[in-house]
Amino acid sequence: MPRSKRSRLVHESKTTKKSHKEQTRRLYANIQEAVPKYDHLFVFSVDNMRNTYLKNVRSEFADGRLFFGKTKVMAVALGTSAETAFAPNLERLHPYLSGAVGLLFTSRTPQSVLEYFDSFHPMDFARAGNVTPRSFTIPSGIVYAHAGEIASSQDEPLSHTIEPALRKLGVPSRLVKGRVSLDMEGGYQVCKAGETLDSRQATLLKMFGVAVAAFKVDMKVHWSRESGEIEILEKSEERMEVDGK
Repeated sequence: MPRSKRSRLVHESKTTKKSHKEQTRRLYANIQEAVPKYDHLFVFSVDNMRNTYLKNVRSEFADGRLFFGKTKVMAVALGTSAETAFAPNLERLHPYLSGAVGLLFTSRTPQSVLEYFDSFHPMDFARAGNVTPRSFTIPSGIVYAHAGEIASSQDEPLSHTIEPALRKLGVPSRLVKGRVSLDMEGGYQVCKAGETLDSRQATLLKMFGVAVAAFKVDMKVHWSRESGEIEILEKSEERMEVDGK
């Protein structure tokens, strides 16, 4: 009999999934494949990790390779000693492979790479545990959607439907003639500069559209395939300085 062309239900339990070992082997192999293919390798760290912005970086460096995986696997792939190093001096990158770090392989000039990351720091909403670089206070009176972040003539009053949620978050607000109002001298301070935010503060900042978390990529160290030299990258007040070691 001819085989039926009707669609059939396939249970997920019967589909093939990538195993942890397979993913580890693939990461290991891809890193070693990239070493002889690209002129430069950068180790970078990420502040306020956001997948959306990391995708932007991947898109920008589509002509290279970016790896953001298990640091132990990346370290072993590059080599942890002179005897196991996949290329000269790669073992010297091992001390920098800890925490939220990744690898960027590229054939672009080091200067162009550093200039890109020096200017790429988009702002996003903070999460609990982030340290806020600025203070934020909800002004007294009628509460606007941006709480004084923009001129009231360009803003609109906060929707009355949000007022119950505002009170649950500790803001002493109330409804006056259908408008959210705050009767508190000096306003309600949500956070102070340098303070570590809790979930309540992070929610209030997001509610009023206040983005205080900067996604930032810091370049830690650079390796050149041609020379095998390692360069430690340090941030100065004026520019990214490169000190050869």
